[in-house]
Amino acid sequence: MERSNHTVTEFILVGFATDPVMQLILFVVFLAVYSVTLVGNTTLITLICNDSRLHMPMYFFIGNLSFLDLWYSSVYTPKILVTCISEDKSISFGGCVAQFFFSAGLACSECYLLATMAYDRYVAISNPLLYAQLISKRLCIYLVIYSYAGGFVSAIVLTSSTFTLNFCGDNVIDDFFCDVPPLVKLACDVKESYQAVLYFLLASNVITPTVLILTSYLFIIAAVLRIHSTQGRLKAYSTCSSHLISVTLYYGSILYIYSRPSSSYYSLERDKIVSTFYTVVFPMLNPMIYSLRNKDVKEALKKLLRLTQPEV
Repeated sequence: MERSNHTVTEFILVGFATDPVMQLILFVVFLAVYSVTLVGNTTLITLICNDSRLHMPMYFFIGNLSFLDLWYSSVYTPKILVTCISEDKSISFGGCVAQFFFSAGLACSECYLLATMAYDRYVAISNPLLYAQLISKRLCIYLVIYSYAGGFVSAIVLTSSTFTLNFCGDNVIDDFFCDVPPLVKLACDVKESYQAVLYFLLASNVITPTVLILTSYLFIIAAVLRIHSTQGRLKAYSTCSSHLISVTLYYGSILYIYSRPSSSYYSLERDKIVSTFYTVVFPMLNPMIYSLRNKDVKEALKKLLRLTQPEV
């Protein structure tokens, strides 16, 4: 049955549950996760800025990743918390556009930044004596700028393409934020040109960085195999383990959602869970991933705690 074409002025975000008790439970859970995200990422950024031992390219990129995660989580979580406790689950058309734009821009920027971090690890392991010269402060700044620029240019293309679609009266989004799959599901007619834009952006923002990361790790493995001592190999692998965990979790969930944008393959409940992971949970995990196994970060944290303790 064809749906009538009406101008949509707002969307309704269904969220996760309609039961009041479950909504309250979810509110507490998401509030706790968001609080840990804010504290964890802010602490990591503070440590990197204040401790001279962390004034290295690797930590410069980690600090920018934490900044992205702070911003990224704040795009979603406050609205999720409001949706959990409020009867008004609407979001204006403009609000949906803004959330969609920043969501896409930050997600794409993070893809590029993770690829940059893989290159940084490759240089550090393959050319340790020339590392400071090859990965200069100026290059670090340029790489971060390019990551943001690439991400937000892609967001402009994706946002303009998505919100010029015709939405057919039904404005209920069975999700907790404005995203490609549920919006495509509401569109009257998704042309092949739009699908082409999606696949192009997927290739340029996810597949290409993935290839760069895999290539970097192939060179890393080759470099590690040339190290003769077992202790040296383990140390080299340990410097990459945190980044590898981060890449696997983030890219795995991103590829699962966006490698199949057609609405015919869209599973509401399953995709909500996966989306929650990379939008809300992942930003909370990153500071833990990069600090729990990092001696320099733990030492910097101990130093900060000693400075903040009152003298007796």
